[in-house]
Amino acid sequence: MRTGGEVLVDQLLIHGVSNAFCVPGESYLAVLDALYGTRIALTVCRQEGGAAMMAEASGKLTGRAGVCFVTRGPGASNAMHGLHIAQQDSTPMILFVGHVARSAAGRDTFQELDYRAVFGTVAKWVEVIDDARRVPELVARAFRIAESGRPGPVVLALPEDMLTDIVEVADAAAVAPVETYPSADQVEAFAAMLAAAERPVAVLGGSRWSAEAVAGFTAFAEAASLPVYVSFRRQMLFPASSPCYGGDMSLGANPAIAREIEAADLVILLGTRLSEVPSNHFTLLGIPVPRQKLVHVHPEPQEIGQIYTPTLGIAASPAAFVRALATVDPHAPDAGRRSRTEAIHASYLAWSDPSGVTIPGELQMGEVMASLAGRLGPDTIFCNGAGNYAIWLHRFRRFERFGTQLAPTSGSMGYGVPAAVAAKTMRPDRTVVAFAGDGCFLMNGQEFATAVQYGLAFVVILVDNTMYGTIRMHQERDYPGRVSGTGLKNPDFAAYARAFGGHGETVRTTAEFMPALERALASNLPAILHCHIAPEALSPTMRMAEPA
Repeated sequence: MRTGGEVLVDQLLIHGVSNAFCVPGESYLAVLDALYGTRIALTVCRQEGGAAMMAEASGKLTGRAGVCFVTRGPGASNAMHGLHIAQQDSTPMILFVGHVARSAAGRDTFQELDYRAVFGTVAKWVEVIDDARRVPELVARAFRIAESGRPGPVVLALPEDMLTDIVEVADAAAVAPVETYPSADQVEAFAAMLAAAERPVAVLGGSRWSAEAVAGFTAFAEAASLPVYVSFRRQMLFPASSPCYGGDMSLGANPAIAREIEAADLVILLGTRLSEVPSNHFTLLGIPVPRQKLVHVHPEPQEIGQIYTPTLGIAASPAAFVRALATVDPHAPDAGRRSRTEAIHASYLAWSDPSGVTIPGELQMGEVMASLAGRLGPDTIFCNGAGNYAIWLHRFRRFERFGTQLAPTSGSMGYGVPAAVAAKTMRPDRTVVAFAGDGCFLMNGQEFATAVQYGLAFVVILVDNTMYGTIRMHQERDYPGRVSGTGLKNPDFAAYARAFGGHGETVRTTAEFMPALERALASNLPAILHCHIAPEALSPTMRMAEPA
């Protein structure tokens, strides 16, 4: 005989949950009590948006559903931020929401929400568990739905009185994601199309990858001399040092990427939906019928043909598809393909070289990025939110290994610090660095207190240009000379870090940066390096006077 809360926690243990993120609420006190003394580490956060982002980042890092607990009404509303990231980024995540008592439901009770209506367009599945005896069944279903097909968020609402009901019920068995595999005929057709192509390219993205899958596809691409690009904020899916790597299809991407894809005779989309940002506003491939032959491999059948009609559609996870490539002869590439692939990689190396990139002001971010490359190893996990400052990281950091990047393809601000908390929680032995803009940081900067509370020593490189820089860039382009709503007056962020009990330093010149970074790393504390850059430097290539 167990309470509903105890049954729920037992299911989390069965499904391998080791960490959960929360903001406490009286609506699910029975769950908090059931968590007491278990091996599930509970990270208590300062705002539900940050907690939900941490759970999403955990799911992105591990491939298993990240878990978040929030209370009803305002708490659940705050968590929408993380749910939207999980939906757009195809990240497995389960949000448990404390709910009003069953006897009071439907009366517009204190903090009551209709969770199916509120979250139904964002989550893969939303359910209210009205019967404690159904907890094992519905939690198992939640994990299966969140992790299978195209992964995404699931919301389970927990009525307060259900959690204190005492019931006798059997536990569910642990579930694994439902795998999708290519057929032998599909693999054969793919091999034939690749062998016949003169100018093929591959684009990698999405989720359902693993370190083994990345290594396997890297070996296959190099044997076939196949140029490989990665989708927006998915650089960790292919090593930058590979002679086949062509770069990332990001905001501010290398213009050569679009030219090569438009000139390709075969495009292989592996795991990615090729949404708005990587497709350059849906212009790279024809819609609905691409100009190029298209192979689209995706774990969710409904995603195939949703925007682009493929020549060959394969419902398979990236990991399963890469395993199937072991039977494919990549064929020795001819000199023409090798030469083209070498040129594509050379273009990437030139584009990602920060030397010679100068901006107004005394702090040169190009030199900062070059210094970071020499100091921070390939296992370093980089996190960021949204803003032009992130271009410095995406363009100039040469990612080498899977599991080293946490960034929202949804373009959500405020993500970097919560993601760093999750990364250091899940991977305590790794160096973690968060990039943040001044506007981005303060959207969830309070989670720096969470980092201090749990002794999570990561470094925030906070790039401050005293404005919402991305919006100002567009404003200068479309409404020159009419500044409205984009200026910011910022605090002393180094003092902010110290006030929370962390390490904080101010960086105004290039020469000050590396000594400050070394002190931050040596402090063994959460740290903020408050880096002041000139407002005129809108991006690595754009200046205030000439933003176009």
